[in-house]
Amino acid sequence: MKWKIYNTLNNNPLIQEKSCDIKFYEYPDLDEFEGIYIVIDAIDTPLPTDFADNKWLAEEYFYQIEVWSLDMDLTENIAREVRKVLYEELSFGQYGTGLDEWDKDTGIYRDARRYRGKNYLM
Repeated sequence: MKWKIYNTLNNNPLIQEKSCDIKFYEYPDLDEFEGIYIVIDAIDTPLPTDFADNKWLAEEYFYQIEVWSLDMDLTENIAREVRKVLYEELSFGQYGTGLDEWDKDTGIYRDARRYRGKNYLM
């Protein structure tokens, strides 16, 4: 599922246009920060769900996806686009609260949101 999320985000026109750097678990170097980063973090391992005839039919996933940049509006726009893409193309919904912060020392804006979704095995 990680690669499915990565490829779906990487193929999005806005994310391509803004040359977002998408990584798994790897946060940007703050000393040389520039550009836009999207960080995909698994919060939990996949859980079997939707059972029938003693077999599971799907796995449920829980991810945190963060957007980092030096521009507040751009960070918010990309984070909204990530939410839209995950919902419309992968049926992942935003789950719980997130994080919207600005670091005064670095000037970096960070928007972190959590998403939950299923992948049917058949």
